[in-house]
Amino acid sequence: MPGLPDGTPAHGMPRLPDGTPAHGVPRLREGGPAARGGHPQQREAGGGWGEFAGAAGPGVVVPRQRPAGPGAGAGPRREYLDAFADGRGGVGLDDDIDVFTPRTGKPRPAEGHPADAPEADAGDAPPAGPPAQPSVGLPAQRHGGKGRAFTGIAAAAVTTVLAVVVAGQVAASQHHGGGQPSSAADQARDAGIPGGEAPSASPGTVTLSYEQKMDRTYPLSATLKGSGKFETVPGSAKAPGKGQKYTYRVDIEQGLGLDGELFAEAVQKTLNDDRSWAHDGARTFERVSSGKPDFVITLASPGTTAKWCAKSGLDTTEDNVSCDSAATERVMINAYRWAEGSKTYGDKIHAYRQMLINHEVGHRLGHGHVTCQKDGELAPVMQQQTKFLDHDGIHCLPNPWPYPRS
Repeated sequence: MPGLPDGTPAHGMPRLPDGTPAHGVPRLREGGPAARGGHPQQREAGGGWGEFAGAAGPGVVVPRQRPAGPGAGAGPRREYLDAFADGRGGVGLDDDIDVFTPRTGKPRPAEGHPADAPEADAGDAPPAGPPAQPSVGLPAQRHGGKGRAFTGIAAAAVTTVLAVVVAGQVAASQHHGGGQPSSAADQARDAGIPGGEAPSASPGTVTLSYEQKMDRTYPLSATLKGSGKFETVPGSAKAPGKGQKYTYRVDIEQGLGLDGELFAEAVQKTLNDDRSWAHDGARTFERVSSGKPDFVITLASPGTTAKWCAKSGLDTTEDNVSCDSAATERVMINAYRWAEGSKTYGDKIHAYRQMLINHEVGHRLGHGHVTCQKDGELAPVMQQQTKFLDHDGIHCLPNPWPYPRS
């Protein structure tokens, strides 16, 4: 608040009747603003201090002063200071009070205008005199223990309120948007997980068994022409029997999008089944991924299958079938048929895949095409079951095995 040019305190600064500024009110310097005090009860006008905010002038709250009596001199009155130093005539240092409970009574009317009193030297010693009562309605203020206690209590109250507000804001932020929970990272940090990272969640997908995968069809175009590049399915499987051993490798054309490991597993299980060419221990089949095998079972697109079968003089394009390309090392399994099946087997896709493997490997072992001879019989595995089951008025039943159990 700016001072008057002659150093007189600005309007609203309380002064004693002899002109001395009230104790604790800063002196004005010539031509400059008044220094702002740091007392906890000094607040800007319009704050939360109720009726006391405007009693001593705008922006400053101090206890009201009695007019000077006999023996009054320069500086604050002795009785005013004594009222805060001990208990004579007012609140003592040892009294227990509730600083938040306002006193009853009315404040004394102000006598004289603080700005009308002559300026006095603030360094003059205060005169002796009878003790005076503190202004009614204000808590007693003292230098020392209880004054600091009031400040500490007020600060604690403000801190408590702020803590409640912050806690409410945190709770609201955690449940913002209709009670949505906090993020996984926040929960992980709250749980003390290093780095604040939540454990990776399970994908929620059920792992299918071999039988379940073999019972499913997979989408693949009947006219697909692949890259023509093959890759070996990694891994191997020992021959389980003691008969004549055949070694084979499993290749799959790149870019098909089919499960090469499932295909390799199906070949090994099918060929070594007792109903297959390993019947009665006559043969056994071993899967390898390196070296020179007896043959290579290859899963390829219809276009690539046709190309490799043509090398052995076979046309697979008319019925989109598979073949044993005898002039090469490859037994070609048409990926479209492997993925989608045939009308002759309907939804029995697992059995159809077993028939594909047994039929084409049967050609590699030297067996040619045959058909069933009686109506209602099982079709021989070397019958072209992808193309037909019925012939010459005879109805054959689908069969994937060279040695089916009756």
